[in-house]
Amino acid sequence: MEVKKAFEYYIGKREGTAVNRTKITEPGDANKFVRQFYHDDLGVYESFFIMLLDRRNTVTGWAKISQGGIAGTVVDLKIILKLAVDSLASGVIFVHNHPSGNLEPSAQDISITNKAREALKLLEINLLDHLIISDANKHSYKSIINE
Repeated sequence: MEVKKAFEYYIGKREGTAVNRTKITEPGDANKFVRQFYHDDLGVYESFFIMLLDRRNTVTGWAKISQGGIAGTVVDLKIILKLAVDSLASGVIFVHNHPSGNLEPSAQDISITNKAREALKLLEINLLDHLIISDANKHSYKSIINE
């Protein structure tokens, strides 16, 4: 049986690394998938990723949206929308880390999540979840997003 691959997307033209497609059924699946892109830098600086999913909630691609410092990173909504449209995603999941280990969403985290959810909705793309991760734990917005 041939294993289908999910691909890394970039804003520019670069050859990405293929990873196995994974079906996401709960926040733990997304957490496990995205941790393959975080390494020992998880506790050093904040990075924001997007996971791109098809209608079956299978990951078809992923991209790093931004990388910042120890206290934050800038997330550009236009980049999120571009990647979601270019990949023909039906759903997306956001994941970012808090180097401090504090999993509580900041006001900025909540703001970008709400703005992105509304913008994606106009394109009939679902924001399925937003995870905040640390070295050992995760926090899921799933219940907030689905209200």
